[in-house]
Amino acid sequence: MSASYPSPARRTALIPALLAAVALLVGVALIDGGGFTVIRYIVSIFALIVAVFAWQAKHWWWLVPLVPIAILWNPVFPIELGLPDVWLGLQYGAALVFIAAGILIKAVTAEN
Repeated sequence: MSASYPSPARRTALIPALLAAVALLVGVALIDGGGFTVIRYIVSIFALIVAVFAWQAKHWWWLVPLVPIAILWNPVFPIELGLPDVWLGLQYGAALVFIAAGILIKAVTAEN
C-alpha cells in the first residue's frame, strides 16, 4: 500500500525571492558605486523569475509590485532617480516585497 498525501506537490518562490532580498540588502552598501549595476541585474532577473512563479500559481496580483521592480532595477535601460535616499528606501521596500512574495506564492506542480 502506498501512502497518499492530501495535497499535491508545491513549488514555492521562496529561494529566488530570498536571493533577491539578500542582493537588495547587499546593494544598500553599493548604491553610489559601480557594483550597483550587478545588483540591478540580479534584482531585475529575480523579479521576473518570481513573477513567473506568481503567474503559474495564478497569483496575478503579485505582478503589480514585481513588474515595476523588474523595470526600475533594469540595468539595460537604467532609470536614474537621482537621490541615493530614494534608492535606499526602494531597496528596503523591494526586499519586503520579495520576502512576502516568496512566502505566499506556491505553484502547484503536476503529479505524474
